[in-house]
Amino acid sequence: MTVIEMAFEFLSSLFNKKKKQTSVTESETEELMAELEEKMERREEEEMLTQIMERLNEVENEVPRIKISIDTLKKQFQEVREEIERLEKTIKDIMMLYEVISQEINPFKEQLMQENPLSQELHEVKQEIESLKMELAQIKNDIKVLAGYGVDIDSIIYEVLSEV
Repeated sequence: MTVIEMAFEFLSSLFNKKKKQTSVTESETEELMAELEEKMERREEEEMLTQIMERLNEVENEVPRIKISIDTLKKQFQEVREEIERLEKTIKDIMMLYEVISQEINPFKEQLMQENPLSQELHEVKQEIESLKMELAQIKNDIKVLAGYGVDIDSIIYEVLSEV
C-alpha cells in the first residue's frame, strides 16, 4: 500500500465514512490524491522555510560576535606590530652598542687597521679632527686673552678673512 493510499484511508476514517460496497470513482480518487499531494508539498515547503528562517536568525545573531572578534584581532595585531617595531629598534641600538664596544675593546683592532686601508684612513682623519679641535680651543683662549687687553678683535677677524 502506498503512502497516498494510506493517507486516503486515514482521511476517510476521520470523516467517519463507511466503506461503501460500491467503489469510488476514479476521478474522485485522483482529486483526493491531488489534494493530499498538494497539502504534503505545502507542509514540506513550510518546514523548509521554517528551517531556513531559523538558520538565518542564527547567522544574524553570530555576525555581531564575529565582528567583535575581528575588531579584537585587529587590535591585537596592531599591538604585536608595535611591539615588533620596538624590538627592532632595541636590536638596532644593541648592535650599534656592540659595534662601539667591539671597536674599543677588540684586541685585534690594531691588526684590523693595518689590514684595512679604509680603517687606517679613518683613523688618520680622526686624529686630524682631534688636532683641529685642540687648535680651535687654543684660538678661543687667545681671543679671550686679547679681548681682555682691549684689542679690536673685529678688525683682526676682518683682516684674516680678507686674506683667505
